[in-house]
Formats: sequence, structure tokens, C-alpha cells
Amino acid sequence: MSESVSQDPNRELRWYDYLTLNIYWLGLNISAGTITPVLLPYLVARFVPPEQKNSYLATARVAGLAVAMLVQPMAGLLSDRNTSRWGRRRPYIFAGTLLDLVFLLVIGASPLFLGAPSDSFLQSALGFNTAYGVLLVGIVLLQFSSNLAQGATQGLIPDLVPEDHRGRASGVKAMMELAPAFLAVFIGPLVDTGRTWVAVGLVMASLFLTMLVTVLFVREEPLREPPSAPLAGPVLRLVALTAVFVGVTQGAVYLVRSSGTWLAGLEAGVGQQVALVGLTGLVGMAGSILLGVYFGAWVGIGPEARQRTSFIWWVVNRLLFLAAVGSVEGFALYFLADVLHIPNAATMTTVLLAVVGVFLLTFALLGGVLSDRVGRKRPLFLAGLIGAAGTFGLLLSTSFPHVLISGCVIGVGAGVFMATSWALGTDLAPSEAAGKYLGISNLAGAGAGIVGAGIGGPLADFFNGLRPGLGYQVIFAIYGALFLFSSLSLSRVREGR
Repeated sequence: MSESVSQDPNRELRWYDYLTLNIYWLGLNISAGTITPVLLPYLVARFVPPEQKNSYLATARVAGLAVAMLVQPMAGLLSDRNTSRWGRRRPYIFAGTLLDLVFLLVIGASPLFLGAPSDSFLQSALGFNTAYGVLLVGIVLLQFSSNLAQGATQGLIPDLVPEDHRGRASGVKAMMELAPAFLAVFIGPLVDTGRTWVAVGLVMASLFLTMLVTVLFVREEPLREPPSAPLAGPVLRLVALTAVFVGVTQGAVYLVRSSGTWLAGLEAGVGQQVALVGLTGLVGMAGSILLGVYFGAWVGIGPEARQRTSFIWWVVNRLLFLAAVGSVEGFALYFLADVLHIPNAATMTTVLLAVVGVFLLTFALLGGVLSDRVGRKRPLFLAGLIGAAGTFGLLLSTSFPHVLISGCVIGVGAGVFMATSWALGTDLAPSEAAGKYLGISNLAGAGAGIVGAGIGGPLADFFNGLRPGLGYQVIFAIYGALFLFSSLSLSRVREGR
């Protein structure tokens, strides 16, 4: 068992402290890397009509991520005030993981409800069958429990790592987040052959084991007295934050769908529809990010937000980048199946993620060390440009090797971003309220899926209806633009507290 990780800012951390502080991110990302790009798209495609699968996938992701947006900062806020003798963060990690195991069983059981007697009622009342309904419930509950643990986990680095070592600690964190790309190679064939229970079991085991390491080996200083500030105000602000962001983004979804319906009524040509609806989608995504984060973060932070504008713009930068990279990953399986007509799309998706993972890991470690030397903004600016170049390359891809090359370019940018961005966020968040602030940063984590998939899914189905495969070209072009916008947004961020 390692010695305790002291909160003394002058203490030099040992190599195993970096690992034990970040090991739970491995479990969280094995879960996310299995469910989001592979298991969830596979199950949705089994349960819904093929021409609507992108929209149903978007619905499942948006519903779960809306819950995540509320729960994660709430868990961060509550763990900031936790006086347990086990420390502020670990009790939430323990409880959240145990709930994860239960809700993963719900997801794994969803195929058992195909052809259930309740199908006709649910189809007429809600527009989906029982199996999709069970899957949707499982995803929402899993987001609740997973973000209960993740909101607390985010406080470990600012709690226990001196500021001048956070780039390295964030590099190790990024390594734990990106390593599951290699493990996913074993998940794809399981899913392609219908052995979803084995995939779910692997996720359960990874979460449980990494939780045990965290609980047993990380040492926190117990909080002697909770903060004296009232709790009701911050809680209400977080609820309002979620409502504001989800309301803004769903307004953008309505705008995109209405523009498509309007143009279809005018019998506009394909080129006109691509230009106008595609531009509406880009404005909807970028606009909802700017407005949603701006108003949401100000509501969530409260009166001190005026002094935290750099932190708010950091969230904007993070959301623009993550909306792009996460959505490219999320729609990769359908892109390989529908555009390149690859029969074992789940397997090849995980192969793609594994190859890209080599570049992610390498450049995450380099990016973390580099950001401690040259600052955070310059690597982040470059990461956005590289991500855009790789995404635009996908538009020209006609074979799986071409997709691999483009994916590796995106991986370089994402690797630099993953380590450097989090280091910048821990610099900008006030140490006495790190859990609350880094929980609010889940506007970027959860918001990325709400914006990217929530708007991108209906867009993809709309354009695929005009011409097979066109939808993925349109949304990938939009995601490339979001990478560029992420670089531009850094002009409003000042490094340092």
C-alpha cells in the first residue's frame, strides 16, 4: 500500500501516487469506451427502424447526458463539503460504482425484452418498443451513478497534486482515459457476435477493480468542518444550469429539424438543403455551445462568475473540442457500416479506436509534460487545428485505411488536448471549490454529447434520407469546423488563477 499522498504543495509525488490517483479513470473510460461507440449503437440498431437509428441513438445519449450534467457537478459540490473520515471523494466513488454494477445489468438485459407484450402500447404511446425503453432507462440510471463517482474523482488532482506537477498528473489521467482504446479490440468481436453479456461483464469488472484500488490506496486528509456557506443556493444554481443548457441545445435541435422540414416543403434541391440545413446545424451547435455555456456557467457558479471568465471560456473551448471528437467517435460504427459497407462494423470500430489510441497515448504524455514547460494555451491551439485536419480528411475517405490515417491525425490532436486541457482547468478552478468548478466543467463532458449527437443524429438521418451516406459527410464537416472554433476560443482565456 502506498504512503499517503499529502496535500503539502511542496511534497514531491512518487510515481505510484500518479497511478493510484488516476486509476479510476481507467474503469470509467473502459465503461464509456465500450458503451458509447460500440454497445449502445449496436443495441439501438437492433431495437429501432434502420432509417431512424441516428435519431434514436441521439435521444438515448441526450437523455443520459442531461442527467450527467446535473449529477456530476452536484457530486463535486457535495464531496467538497464531505466530512467523512474516509476523505471527501472516496465515499462517492465507492457508492457510485456499486450502483453502476446494478444499472449495467439493466442495460445487458435489454435484448431480452424484444417482442415483449408491452411493445404495442409503448410504440403507440412513446414511439419505441420495450427493449429500447429498458435500454433508455438503463443508460439514464448508469449516467446517474457513474457521474456520482466521477464528480468526486475530479477533485483528487486539485486536492492532492501541487500546481507545478498537474500537467504530469493530467498526462497520467489522460493515459488512463485513453488506454481503454486498446482493450476495446476485444469488445468489438463480442458485440458483433451478439455476446453482449460478456462485454457488460468486462465493464463491471473494470469499474469494481479500479474502484477498489482508489479506495484502498489513495489517502485523503478528512475535512474537519464543512464549509459554512449555505448549500441550497448552489444546488438550485446547478439545477438551473442544467435546465438552461438543455433548453438552449434542444431549441437548436428544433431549429435544425424545422429548417429541414421547411426546405423539403419548398422542394429545394439537395445542394441547397446541404448548404442551408448544414449551415443551420453548424450555427445550432456552435451557438448552443456559446449560449449554453455562457448562461449555464454563470448560473452555476453564481456571483463570483464575473471573476472567473477565463474558466468559463475554458469550458467553451473544452466543449467545442469534445463535441467534435466525441461525435466523430460516436457515429464511427454507423459510418463504417453505411458508407464503407464493412460487415463487421463493431469489430472494425474497435480496431480503429485501438490504432488511434497509440497516437492518443503518446501525445497525451508528451502534451502533459510540454504544457508544464511552455504553458497550456499553445498546445491546445495546435490540438484544435490538428483535429480539424483529421476530420476534414474523413470526408475524402473511401476505404478503411484512409479512415485509419484520418483517425490517427485526430488522435494526435486529441492526445495533446486531453492532457493539456485538464491541466489548464485545474489551474483555473479555485482550490477551495475544485469539486464544484470541475463538476461544472461537465457542461463540456456531458454537453459534448448533447450538442454533437443531439443535433448531429437528426441531421445525419435527414441527409441520409436524401442520399445514402450524405448525412455523415455533412456532420463530419460541421465537427471539423467545431475543432477550428475551439482554437479561436482560447483568445479569451488567460492562464493562471
